[in-house]
Amino acid sequence: MAHTVPDISLNDGNTIPQLGFGVYQIEPKDTAAAVSRALEIGYRHIDTAEMYGNEAEVGAAIRTSGLDRGEVFVTSKLNNGFHRPEDARKAFESTLSALKMDHIDLFLIHWPLPTRYDGDFVSTWKALEEFRRDGRARSIGVSNFQVPHLERLAAEADVVPAVNQIEVHPYLTNEQVRAYGDAHNILTEAWSPIAQGRVLDDPTIVDIAEQVGRTSAQVVLRWHVQRGDIVFPKSTTPKRIEENFRIFDFTLDDTAMERISGLDKGETGRTGPNPDVFDYIPA
Repeated sequence: MAHTVPDISLNDGNTIPQLGFGVYQIEPKDTAAAVSRALEIGYRHIDTAEMYGNEAEVGAAIRTSGLDRGEVFVTSKLNNGFHRPEDARKAFESTLSALKMDHIDLFLIHWPLPTRYDGDFVSTWKALEEFRRDGRARSIGVSNFQVPHLERLAAEADVVPAVNQIEVHPYLTNEQVRAYGDAHNILTEAWSPIAQGRVLDDPTIVDIAEQVGRTSAQVVLRWHVQRGDIVFPKSTTPKRIEENFRIFDFTLDDTAMERISGLDKGETGRTGPNPDVFDYIPA
C-alpha cells in the first residue's frame, strides 16, 4: 500500500495531492467512517462542499485520525445560495466552523450560476480573493466554470483560479475547458470521474482492464491521472476505497489512452447539469 500519490504544483505556489477522496452524496452519518478509512489507506486529500452537508463529519474524521492538520489537504465549496459577497463571507466562516479549522486548503465557487445574481459571479470571486489574502483559504478556485466564465474572471479579477473542478470522464472528456485551463495554468479537477459508474461496463474499458489486469475503475482513474488531472473518486465500500488508491503502480500505453479518450460523447455524455443553464439554489 505504499504507493505515493504525486503532489501537483498550483499556480499560487501551493501543492495538491493528485488523488483525493470525494464525499459527494455520502450521508453525514456515513461520512466520518468513510473518511477515516480513506485516511488509513493513505489518502491525504478530502473534497467536500457546503451543499453536501457533511463538512462537520469530514473535520471530525481528520481530527481523530492522528494526522497533523498540515498533512491533509481539505477542499470545500461555496453553497449556491450565498453568492452575494456578504453571504459568501458568512458561509465561509460557517465552513471553517463546521470543519473546526482555522484555514482551508482550497475553497471553490461551486457553480457559476450565470442566470442568477444578474450573472455576477465576479463579486463572489472577489470575496474569495479576500479569504486568500487573509490566509484562511490557502488557495481558491472555481468549479463548473465554462470558458466564457473563466475569461470574464481573467478580465475583471486579480487572482487566477488555482483549479477548475469540472465533470470529466471518458464519455465527457471536456477538452475545450481543459485546454483553457492548460493554457492559463489552471489545474483541472475531474468530478464524476467514472461517470457515476456508467463507463465501467464499456467494452473498451473492460478490454483494457483485462489486458492490464486491473479493474475498470482503476483503468479509468489511471487515464485521468496520466492526463494530468486531479481526481477524487467516492465510495463508502472499504474495498473500493482501497482499490481506487492503487493506481500508481501501473501505466496505460498511448494506444489505451487514445482508445479511452475516443469514447467521448460530447454534451450527450454529461451525467450532471450543464453549467450554462444550471441555476439550482437549495431551499
